[in-house]
Amino acid sequence: MILIRHADLYQPGHRGIADILIGGASILAIADHIDAEYLPGPVEIVDARGQPAVPGFIDNHVHITGGGGEGGFQTRTPELNPEDAVKAGVTTIIGVLGTDGVARSLETLLAKVYALRAQGLSAWCYAGSYHVPFRTLTGSLMQDIMLIEPILGAGEIAVSDHRSSRPTIEELARIVADARVAGLLSGKAGVVNLHLGDEPGGMAALRAIAAQQPILARSILPTHCGRNLNLFREALEWAESGGIVDFTTSSVPSFVAGGETTAASALLAFRERGIPLDRITWSSDGQGSLPLFNEEGTCIGSGVGTCLSLVTALKEACRAGVPLEEALLPITTNPAAILKLQGKGRLEVGSDADLVILDANLHPATVVARGRFLMREGALVQSLR
Repeated sequence: MILIRHADLYQPGHRGIADILIGGASILAIADHIDAEYLPGPVEIVDARGQPAVPGFIDNHVHITGGGGEGGFQTRTPELNPEDAVKAGVTTIIGVLGTDGVARSLETLLAKVYALRAQGLSAWCYAGSYHVPFRTLTGSLMQDIMLIEPILGAGEIAVSDHRSSRPTIEELARIVADARVAGLLSGKAGVVNLHLGDEPGGMAALRAIAAQQPILARSILPTHCGRNLNLFREALEWAESGGIVDFTTSSVPSFVAGGETTAASALLAFRERGIPLDRITWSSDGQGSLPLFNEEGTCIGSGVGTCLSLVTALKEACRAGVPLEEALLPITTNPAAILKLQGKGRLEVGSDADLVILDANLHPATVVARGRFLMREGALVQSLR
């Protein structure tokens, strides 16, 4: 067992100073004081010294097998090193493919999910990639979701982007409907993660699907919603109507200069407009490329997304006046609820023992995942490679 003393507990709601008892992979007790002398068996005691203890971060969009390639094979990005996730306080990861669904396969994506689990993290993934029709493992999206435990839904499927395969509204609606029903039958989220690009179509496809069958709207998780100002405005309207939206935390200065809305700014806009905060998530787009295209659509440069960008967004939101308990929602409670990740996103009795102790600068100092220390006071406990 592990006993964390004197933690300033965020569940993510702020509870204040408390002791947290962990046994196995779960939280056994939370109280103002827990006396170790009365516990059965050996206990490792850690003093949090009044630092914030928060739920482990959930990164719901990571190219765990690498991404990119829009500038040729030499521009493919590397797969995720789990140590980089741990340093960012990420304990739960959702893997996606991307532009390249040929040289990067669903088989390798699933294998990487299993590797991350063996290395101490929690991981799931989506079936499919940018293009429609996409490959599945069983030949059917419904069968993949229902019969392959780590597969939660479909994505990321590209719309309003020059790299999209131009799926019709009917094709997209069928994918969303199939994913939703498969989720109902299997107890999973059954969501469809849609990549939004810079083209004028924006979220028109999503609105068309919702107009035809409103119940499908909550099964769609659009991402990159801050890419430009028009898309950001559409995303706010989508959320106001009851939809959910995801904002990417990885960026480069040229994107922001070109009109991108940061994830932290998006959260501020939600608060200012009175949009329920359970309708927004953040994700890093980790290991995905951040390509820069010229007017002819040729890639002329790129960066690489990082899980650590979640921490940057958290700090930015708090500096702008967002209370920590609210700034945590897009990377804890919200993705856990939307993706139906049982035991994730909260620190309460019976939940999974995924916990991050933040330092005075809100940077992850200690990380516990599934009841195991993966990082202590800034030092990795062991290599996760």
